[in-house]
Amino acid sequence: MKLHDDIHNFYEHLITERVTALGLDKTYNADYLADICCLALNQVPPRYIRFDVDMAFYLSQTERQQMEMNVEQAVEKAVNFLEKKKLQELIS
Repeated sequence: MKLHDDIHNFYEHLITERVTALGLDKTYNADYLADICCLALNQVPPRYIRFDVDMAFYLSQTERQQMEMNVEQAVEKAVNFLEKKKLQELIS
């Protein structure tokens, strides 16, 4: 068994979905997107699963909505943090 192949954090999927929905993948390069994802993932609790379908069956609608709201806030904070940092570097 290889853990990195068999188990993943469900929030990774939600965050990449949010990044795509916001069109950030068309605005920023791969390194910047990786930074956004890492910063956002560090703000949400991990939800490790083996199969995405498991979440569809065992997650209530309320829990799913809360997770999506957590992702929205986390991605927004990550983008704001990086933009502020980039602005500070330009000023310095």
